[in-house]
Amino acid sequence: MRPSIPSPFKRRISERRKELEALQAFPEEKLASVIEEVGFSCTLCGKCCTRDFNGHVLLLDDDAARMLSRDPACLEPPPVYDLCDQHGTFYVSGYTIRAGHDRTGACQFLERGRCRVYADRPWVCRVYPYMLHREPDETGEVDWRQISGLDQHGEYHSQIPPETARDIACDVKAFETAVLCQEIAFLEYIGEYFARHSLRHVRKRFDDRVREHLAGADITVKVFFQGSLETWLVREHHSERMPGTKGQGSSGNR
Repeated sequence: MRPSIPSPFKRRISERRKELEALQAFPEEKLASVIEEVGFSCTLCGKCCTRDFNGHVLLLDDDAARMLSRDPACLEPPPVYDLCDQHGTFYVSGYTIRAGHDRTGACQFLERGRCRVYADRPWVCRVYPYMLHREPDETGEVDWRQISGLDQHGEYHSQIPPETARDIACDVKAFETAVLCQEIAFLEYIGEYFARHSLRHVRKRFDDRVREHLAGADITVKVFFQGSLETWLVREHHSERMPGTKGQGSSGNR
C-alpha cells in the first residue's frame, strides 16, 4: 500500500498544478508578441553561461542524461536546496551543470566564450532569455515574467519574423510545462518517501545546516533524477556521488 502524502506536500503539489493550468492557458500569441517586441539578439558575450550573472541552471532529466553522455563528471547538486529533513539531509528536484573555477562560475562547457556542446545544449539554454512563469517583482506583486536579464546583455529591437516568434513561444511554453511537471513528480515522490521513512521538512534545521555548510561543514544532498534519488556528499569545494546510487560518473569539483 502506498503511503499517504503529508499535507504540506499536497499543498505544494496543488499549487504547482494550478501554476501548470495557468501556464497552459496563457495565450501563445501574447508571448510571441512580447518576443517580437523585445527582439533579443545574442552578442556571444557569454554572461548567461555564468553563475555570477545567471545563478545555476536546473536541468530537466533528459538534459541531465544527455550532458552525462558528453561528460560523466559534468553534473552536481545545485547550490540551492528544496527541502531538509530533521536529520539534516537536503533534497533537490534535479541536477545542475558543474561550474568552472573562474571567478564568474562559468559553465564547464564554456570554452573561449563558446559552448562546447552547443548542438546538445540543455533546453533552458535553447529558450533563453525567454521564459514564462509567475514571480514577484520588486514591489512584491506577482505577475508573469517573460524575459530574463532585460537590458543587461545582448542587443534588442532586432527584427524577429512572426513565425519565428511563434515557434519560440511554443518552445518556451513546452519547456516551462516540462519544468513544472518535473517539480510535481519530485514533490509526489518525496512526499511518499518522507511518509515511508517518517521524515519531515524542518525549516530551522534547513537554515542551521546551510549556515554550517557555508562555514565549511560537509552536507548530504539527495538529487531526484529519473524517478529516484541519488545521494551526494557536498563539501566546501568538492562534491561526489556516494557509492550505491545509480547514475553515471562519480565526482565533480565545485
